[in-house]
Amino acid sequence: MYTRREFLIHGLLLVFTIIATTLAGGEWLFGRSILASEEHFLTLEYFLKSTHFSIPFIGILFVHEMGHLLTSIRHQVKSSLPYFIPAWLGFLGAPSIGTFGAIIQMKSFVNSRKKFFDIGVAGPLAGFIVAFGVLWYGFTHLPEADYIYQIHPEYLDPDFKGHSEEEGYINLEMGYNLLFYGMEKVLADPEKMPNMSEIIHFPYLFAGYLALFFTALNLLPIGQLDGGHVIFGLFPKHHKKISLIAFTAFVFYAGLGIINPFQDIDRLLISIPLYIGFLYIIYRRANLSNQTKWSIILLLAASQYALLLFFPLIEGYSGWLFFAFLLGRVMGLEHPEVRGVQEMDKLRKITAWIAIFIFILCFTPQPFIFA
Repeated sequence: MYTRREFLIHGLLLVFTIIATTLAGGEWLFGRSILASEEHFLTLEYFLKSTHFSIPFIGILFVHEMGHLLTSIRHQVKSSLPYFIPAWLGFLGAPSIGTFGAIIQMKSFVNSRKKFFDIGVAGPLAGFIVAFGVLWYGFTHLPEADYIYQIHPEYLDPDFKGHSEEEGYINLEMGYNLLFYGMEKVLADPEKMPNMSEIIHFPYLFAGYLALFFTALNLLPIGQLDGGHVIFGLFPKHHKKISLIAFTAFVFYAGLGIINPFQDIDRLLISIPLYIGFLYIIYRRANLSNQTKWSIILLLAASQYALLLFFPLIEGYSGWLFFAFLLGRVMGLEHPEVRGVQEMDKLRKITAWIAIFIFILCFTPQPFIFA
C-alpha cells in the first residue's frame, strides 16, 4: 500500500521530530540557563533525561494520527502516512515545543458521513486515552518537593524576587482545564504538586498538558476539524450553522480586549479599523452574503466593546486569534458535502457525545500565559 520511499520519508520526519522535541523539552525541563552552558548543552545525560518529555508527547501525537490512519484503512479510504513536522527553534534563542504537530492527508474522495465521523473521531479518542494515562503517571509519580531547587537553586535565596526579562528568562504559566484540575485534586500529593508556572519542569505533566491542548483544538466543533466531523455526524443538516456559531463564539472570546473603551482615543482610531479588517479577513471565505458577513463582524466588534464598558476586567485570550485566522482562511468553516443524511447508529451517537464531553474537559480558555 505504501512504498519504501514513503516509509523512509515519514519515518525520518518522525525521528527528526523526536529529536527536535527532545531538544525543546530539555530547554523547558532543565532551564535555559543550564542547557546554554557548555557543560551540559547537548550532553547525552541531559538528552536522555529530556526524552521523558519527548517520547510521551510524540507518542500521544503518534497514537492520535494512527487512530485516523488505521480507521481510514479499515474504511478503504486512501490516505498518507502521518507527516510529523519538526520545529526546534532553540538555535534562534526562541522557545518552542519542538514540533508543529502532525497531519494525515486524505488522498481519496470520501462520500460517506459515517466514514468522515469514524476517521475524524478515532484520532482524538485514541490520543486522549494515552494522554490520560501519561497524566495519571505524572500526577502519581511526582518527585520530592525539593526537586524544583535542582532546576532553580535561586529559589533558596531569601532575597530572590523573581526572574526578569533582562535575564532572558521566560515566565510562562499554564492555565487550568477541567481534566487537569480534577486529576490534580484527586491524584497529586499537595506537598509535591508544583504551581502552574513550574509545570514545564515536570516532563509527564507537561507532555500530558500539551496533549490535552492539541486534543481540544482538534475537537473544536468547526469546519473540517475532528470536532467538525463529530458535529456533522450528529447534525448533518445544521452543521453549517453550528460551525459558524462556534467559530463566532471562539472569535468573540479570543478578541475580548483588543478594542477597549478605556484606551486612548488615538489608539482606538488605529485598533478599531485594524481589528475590523482582521475580522473581515477571517470571515471572507465564509459562504455568506456580504451583508451577512458585515452584520456579524460589526455586531461582534460592537458587542465586545459594549461588554467591556460594563465589565472592564473581563479579558479574552488573544493567542486564539492566530488559530481563528487559520480556521477562517486556511481550513474553512464548512464541511464537505456527502450524499444522504441517514441517521447514525446508537453506538456512533454515544461516541460523538463522549468526544464532545472530552472537548469540554480538555479545553483551556487561557492555555499559555506569558507574564
